[in-house]
Amino acid sequence: MTSLRGRLFVILVLATGAIWLCATAWILVCSRAELTRVLDARLQEAARMIHSLVANGNMTVAHAAAAAAAADAGAEPALYTRQLSCQIWSFDGRLVGRSVGAPDSQLTDQAAGFSDRQVDGETWRVYAVEDPVKGFRVMVGDRISLRQKLVNDLLFGLLAPGLVVIPALGALIWLSLGRGLRPLAVMAGELAARRADDVRPIETARTPPEVRPLAVALNGLMDKVEAARRHERDVTAFAAHELRTPLAGLKTQAQIARAASDPAIRAGALGQIVVSVDRMTALVRQLLALARLEAGGPGLAVGRVTVGEVLREIEEHGTLPARAACVVVIDPALDRMALTTERESLSLALRNLHENALHHTRGGTVTWTMAPGAAGIIVCDEGEGIPDEDLGLVRRRFYRGRHSPAAGTGLGLTIVETAARRIGARLELRNRTDRSGLEAALLWPPGGPGPSTG
Repeated sequence: MTSLRGRLFVILVLATGAIWLCATAWILVCSRAELTRVLDARLQEAARMIHSLVANGNMTVAHAAAAAAAADAGAEPALYTRQLSCQIWSFDGRLVGRSVGAPDSQLTDQAAGFSDRQVDGETWRVYAVEDPVKGFRVMVGDRISLRQKLVNDLLFGLLAPGLVVIPALGALIWLSLGRGLRPLAVMAGELAARRADDVRPIETARTPPEVRPLAVALNGLMDKVEAARRHERDVTAFAAHELRTPLAGLKTQAQIARAASDPAIRAGALGQIVVSVDRMTALVRQLLALARLEAGGPGLAVGRVTVGEVLREIEEHGTLPARAACVVVIDPALDRMALTTERESLSLALRNLHENALHHTRGGTVTWTMAPGAAGIIVCDEGEGIPDEDLGLVRRRFYRGRHSPAAGTGLGLTIVETAARRIGARLELRNRTDRSGLEAALLWPPGGPGPSTG
């Protein structure tokens, strides 16, 4: 059963029925014991009364037995008349008196006190009083079957109302559940009536405490959806803005190449077309990489990664035009530095740091080394560096800075920082003090999942 209302209804009705049955069983057990005690006390009282009447000579034996039976008949409802039976036996074994309806056989062979006895196929509960002075014994008993009938009637009196009360209680529970679950229906109706772009938070001030966690969770989800939509709008807007310029330049250069009759002009225009295509390719690649990183979700495959191997792979497969004019130096110690991390995220961070260094160096040297005294990797270029006022801004998406080359996309450092967070590192940027250029470092916290050498 998937309906919350139906499940609660079944649980409550079953629980109510179980409590009703347990209470009935408890009352029945207690009532049976109390009924046995009361009826036994009545047997004892009747036997002693008859003994007293006979022993004091106030009444004959026959009259005393008849009086006891008549008194019992008047005290009980018609259904239970003549429930008590009385016998008076002499010590020599003669039946000297009995009540109407009492059996001819002796009710008990016990001299005094309570006993249970089978008489004429029926079980009797008997109390006997003995008078040794006058030589007679008084026996008063009632049938166990009549006692059981009293208990059964009591049980029926307890269960019969349940046949009426439980269905009525079930209907009341069903209506109450509908009213109690109404806030959920109201919330569902409110959400169903909203437009697809309406992510306003749900009102929680007047929400019942049981429903409030759901409303708070939905509000949190709406905040995440709104943040994701806002991020998508920003990326789309930024990408459209960034692609507009190279597309316009590409169109212009294509028109020049088509209209030019001079081979040199045509070759220059075709060269610019290649540059524009390269720039757009890099921009799209970086946009896709950034979107994949910021999407989150399950982590990528984690394994043992050698930093030097990744750097040499990046250097070997590099496609930047500026690469040919630069010298790349990789410290041999990095060939012994290993990480247990996501290879793709690490490679993405190192590739963008490498391309960023090549973009800015313009004919100098790009050096990769281990961070001294810390768990990390450092890349140094020989470009112009970054003005101090721009150091805190260059990690922003599409921010190039005043000294950035036109070929840059403004996404490289954003990708590096996002990838660094995934592998538990942080990005630090600072201008070189020994000469012009920038020093970028990926650093891991002490005791964190940083690199090891071996």
